[in-house]
Amino acid sequence: MTKEEIMEMNFEQVEERREAIVSEIETADTEALEALSEELDAIEERKVVLKREADEKREAMLEVLKGDGEIVEEKEEERKMENIEIRKTPEYLDAWVENMKGRASEEQRALLTQNADGAVAVPVYVDDAIHTAWENNEIFSRIRRTYYPGNLKVGYEQEGDPAVAHLEGGEPVTEERLVLGVVTLIPRMVKKWISFSDEALDMRGEAFVDYVVDEITDKIIKGVIGGAVSAAEFSTLTATQTAAGAGLTTADIIAAAGKLGGEASDPVVITTRANAAALKAAALGANYGYDPFDGMEVLFVDGSMFDAEDGTLALVADLSGIQANFPNGDDVKIKIDDLTLATSDMVKVIGRLYVAVDVVAPGKVVKILPHA
Repeated sequence: MTKEEIMEMNFEQVEERREAIVSEIETADTEALEALSEELDAIEERKVVLKREADEKREAMLEVLKGDGEIVEEKEEERKMENIEIRKTPEYLDAWVENMKGRASEEQRALLTQNADGAVAVPVYVDDAIHTAWENNEIFSRIRRTYYPGNLKVGYEQEGDPAVAHLEGGEPVTEERLVLGVVTLIPRMVKKWISFSDEALDMRGEAFVDYVVDEITDKIIKGVIGGAVSAAEFSTLTATQTAAGAGLTTADIIAAAGKLGGEASDPVVITTRANAAALKAAALGANYGYDPFDGMEVLFVDGSMFDAEDGTLALVADLSGIQANFPNGDDVKIKIDDLTLATSDMVKVIGRLYVAVDVVAPGKVVKILPHA
């Protein structure tokens, strides 16, 4: 079903199609899964539009019943543009910041409510800052992201026969033997709190965002990346390569890359700076005329992100095989507590993000473990 057809549906039709897709996912092949994923995106977009239209009609009817209003049809595109323009203003940013502190004036609260579709909309400046932070992270920018509410089941192909040529007059081709698997992405709350001085609450607008929101967002992103690395280590879809010794070598990386599937088109090496430095030093000492990372880009993580018991040395991965689902959006929700640490003249700022992340495709992640 095309997006255009979905955008013409009513609420009942949308729900019927969504339930049908949930059933179809269980038996769909890879190509069908991609098409169903696009349909689900369109369905969620249509549900938002239908809810907004219903709210507008309800408000208009109440005004008419009171004798104070008139029925006015407003184009959805115009309303969206108006909302975005309001969210770009310094006044809206100040109102959002002061509302977060619990200090918003009546006028500021009215500005936020007027521009809200359910929850208070994030200012464009904050939204841009958060998405820039996500995109600037070299690991997360390569991970697939979705925004489905609740738990999400992602199908993958475990086994499948290739297509074969059928010669005219020849024997009929046999039916494909296809075995599908499912990974269920169950979201969890990633949280981080940081204490700031009382002076932080006196900051306004962009200054507050640059100092407080950016810091919390950075810590939350690192928490999500840590979850992605942990998922890559312990997923049943992750292959294992045992190193020749206790340290990382070029031969180990090449052997790990050899265990990737044919669809792993853009593999990278994920390791610590210490492991990478030791490998480079060994290569220089041996006068290697060859890239010790076999031509793959190296992405660095803190050693604490790898499991200490297993002692993982590195991951060789096409990160498109890892998926993160954000049921409530990828903007970090922030709460300010100015009472708990008041005796120390400090303010507690708590950030939280609801997210699920896991490996969703076989043949795209290999971990390198030290020799026992």
